[in-house]
Amino acid sequence: MPATLIKNGRIITAVDDYVADILVEDGRIKLIGRNVEVGGGVEVHDASGLLVFPGGIDVHTHLDWEFGVAKTVDTFGTGTMAAAFGGTTTLIDFANQDHGKSPIAGIENWHSRSKSACIDVGAHMIMLDVNDQALADMKILMSREGVTSFKVFTAYPGVLMVDDGAIFKTMRTAGTGGGMVCVHAENGGVIDVLVKEAVASGNIGPKYHAITRPSLMEGEATHRIICIAELAEVPVYFVHLSAKEALSSVSEARDRGIPVHAETCPHYLFLGPEEYDRPNFEGAKYVLTPPLRTHDHHDALWRGLKTSDLQVISTDHCPFCFSDNKGMIYSKQQGRDSFAKIPNGGPGLETRLPVVFDGGVHKQKMTLNRFVEVMSTGPAKLFGLFPKKGTIAVGSDGDIVLFDPNESWTIRAGEHHSRSDYSLFEGRTVKGRVKKVFLRGQCIVDGPKWLGREGMGQYLKRGASGTVF
Repeated sequence: MPATLIKNGRIITAVDDYVADILVEDGRIKLIGRNVEVGGGVEVHDASGLLVFPGGIDVHTHLDWEFGVAKTVDTFGTGTMAAAFGGTTTLIDFANQDHGKSPIAGIENWHSRSKSACIDVGAHMIMLDVNDQALADMKILMSREGVTSFKVFTAYPGVLMVDDGAIFKTMRTAGTGGGMVCVHAENGGVIDVLVKEAVASGNIGPKYHAITRPSLMEGEATHRIICIAELAEVPVYFVHLSAKEALSSVSEARDRGIPVHAETCPHYLFLGPEEYDRPNFEGAKYVLTPPLRTHDHHDALWRGLKTSDLQVISTDHCPFCFSDNKGMIYSKQQGRDSFAKIPNGGPGLETRLPVVFDGGVHKQKMTLNRFVEVMSTGPAKLFGLFPKKGTIAVGSDGDIVLFDPNESWTIRAGEHHSRSDYSLFEGRTVKGRVKKVFLRGQCIVDGPKWLGREGMGQYLKRGASGTVF
């Protein structure tokens, strides 16, 4: 692979802001300096007038993932290509322990599906059967596979939910090998009662998805899990935090010095429950879990990002189609007769950087350094990838994004690369656009041109997770 020189760009990391050239050789950054001179055979890209970011890192995706009777529509090939066009060069995706099987079988299955990845990928492991053998297998995953994060659910009884004792055992085992437990925190038992009561009363439209998953039950589960993690003496990470009650518990624990971490997602920062009132069943597009919250929750989340009680913005890219063109297994139409049957999740990989840059940097006055922190550096540090990923520094991977902060454009699902047939942000005009993307020094996105290929992504064995407070 030829060396690559990126000239005259304004380089932004979590701590730096300066103009320089970057030389990448053999996949890694070799030199950063002014007016770097190179000989022939070096691919040169002029970044004048552009921001130069480290490649985005999204630590929450569900590619080619089975969820009950539904399956996400993106393969690793299509999902990671969409990520690349959105300025993301690294994903950590969720592998699954199937009921009655070993988590080692789960990671082997994930490896077979992830071979088509176009960018670099790591794996978390979802734990469903927490028995003695599974706990022993966790240690093998940490030492042999570099899987140092595990996910448990306090929601979806009978499908994904595990009890508090199993969560405690998972946490203690993760702690023996530098692991961290990620938690989907909602009170699944109470929500199950509310869902059944709504359906029995004939309240079956998409808006009842939000009504039956109140923010108080996210807050309750978050507080409970923090107590369990504190007893287990291991770091804990809350995925897709959406509610001010949950954030309050996170903030209080962090103030006491407890290693509690949390992410939120773009849809929880910008979209509200009014989306569920869209006609012609289009509210189903926004059936995600947790559901969209009212705007007072948005305000709390922005404060959490400013105070670092929220450290990451990820997507929870869990893509289904609105139509049934690709088959009902991939479609929101499964829930036409009841919101309880609508597959939970939505797309987001291709829009994360521009939507957050527009809404965060331009409108919320987030600093450029903080933008890089929550989109790249923070995830890399929390999940054992830094400094290989998440920064622009000599020796780091040459994962680089050239970004125009001033270009305005309108989001259209028809122009995207995910197999999902809609965008959560359809028709939204944003200011800031990805122009070029480099993976280990190779230009894989050049404006609208795709220069990458399926299978070029590398598997990432990760170091300890949750060690950064």
